[in-house]
Amino acid sequence: MAEMEFFDVKTKKKFKTGEFRIEERKGRFFAVAKSPTGTHECWRVVSKDAAAKLK
Repeated sequence: MAEMEFFDVKTKKKFKTGEFRIEERKGRFFAVAKSPTGTHECWRVVSKDAAAKLK
């Protein structure tokens, strides 16, 4: 999978990862990754086209 940059709002730091999943909620597409510093998840909005490529 391609590497994407996420922002962890709890630690207020950016991180890059290639391990994420694509989810659709109410017609919007998101990339969801596990935080490297905790047990929570970090969500990032992606376009419909990007979601189709990354699935």
